[in-house]
Amino acid sequence: MAGAASRRHSVGVNVGGVMVGGDNPIVVQSMTNTDTADIEATTRQVAQLWRAGSEIVRITVDRDESAAAVPHIRDRLLARGITVPLVGDFHYIGHKLLTDHPACAEALAKYRINPGNVGFKAKRDTQFSTLIELALKYDKPVRIGVNWGSLDEELLTRLMDENANAAEPVSAAAVQREAIIQSALLSAGRAEEIGLGRDKIILSTKVSDVQSLIAVYQDLAARCDYALHLGLTEAGMGSKGIVASSAALGILLQQGIGDTIRISLTPEPGGDRTQEVRVAQELLQTMGFRQFLPVVAACPGCGRTTSTTFQTLAKEIQDHLTTSMPDWKEKYPGVETLSVAVMGCIVNGPGESKHANIGISLPGTGETPAAPVFIDGEKVATLRGADVADQFKVMVADYIEKKFGNGAKEAAE
Repeated sequence: MAGAASRRHSVGVNVGGVMVGGDNPIVVQSMTNTDTADIEATTRQVAQLWRAGSEIVRITVDRDESAAAVPHIRDRLLARGITVPLVGDFHYIGHKLLTDHPACAEALAKYRINPGNVGFKAKRDTQFSTLIELALKYDKPVRIGVNWGSLDEELLTRLMDENANAAEPVSAAAVQREAIIQSALLSAGRAEEIGLGRDKIILSTKVSDVQSLIAVYQDLAARCDYALHLGLTEAGMGSKGIVASSAALGILLQQGIGDTIRISLTPEPGGDRTQEVRVAQELLQTMGFRQFLPVVAACPGCGRTTSTTFQTLAKEIQDHLTTSMPDWKEKYPGVETLSVAVMGCIVNGPGESKHANIGISLPGTGETPAAPVFIDGEKVATLRGADVADQFKVMVADYIEKKFGNGAKEAAE
């Protein structure tokens, strides 16, 4: 039978009201790229990411000014009715910032700790312990996030030496993967020794190579039941980053591995940060794990569809659905399950349109200038004229109102 493997069992973690792991849906999260000390810019970008569908948003907390800004950002978001959990991303001096700024420690929903960046030798142990004790004090979960670009060199060196002296040494890449996994598990074990429960710990082991990422998470998943955060670090820009992230995360998700995901895309200069949220949603929706947006099916076009009418209409419908969803989620419960078909000729047009909730088959090259419209598998109209696109959009809006709005409620009464 087709389908993904059963979801790996993990301990659920409450991140500011959003459950990660356990039997809960896979959570989409993102990260700002503003200077957190700039309260207005960061508030604006968090709001944009939330509106796009990010269920958790991470912000950088790298200095006193950033830490001092966090509670103000949280308050401004709440004033707008935005309750998205904020995660503080800490490196090097997180223990000091959280100690010196208790309002920041309280305002954040989760702390992200990189065990490779909390100090060295005895200082590392002390500073890591301080971070965990602060998480206990403020009743916050943590993500212990190992990154192969900032791996614990002492641990890596020890494992390399042990491998060199082994009867059957493995590759250096395999040793590095083991170091990443051990760093996460040893740190989680230390956090538990200090008193942090398993329901307060999320792990991540990020690398930038697709095959290495798959191997690391497969091994990590088999060795623990902590909730897992998936992400390909430094994935890249544009289609490269999208394809690499989708390939790696798609395989892991299909195997039942992963409780929350982030698509780490490098935006174009002046680009839209919310793209990473949309890609994450599309990945989960395409694989059938969650439903975020109505689906618009459209043919790719060929020699039979020299007119660009169907392309323009498909884009207009898709853009309209995407921009409307934040409001529609409240007004039209269930609208995310809507399917729309915009087809370009008679070959597959009528058939695909019948499979959708509402579909239109536009005339292709040389075909009669008429566009049949199908609703729930039945032909209901044939549109003609220069304003076919506008006529169809009105029909889509009417269908949504009848199926998901007041019309549906009245029909049920």
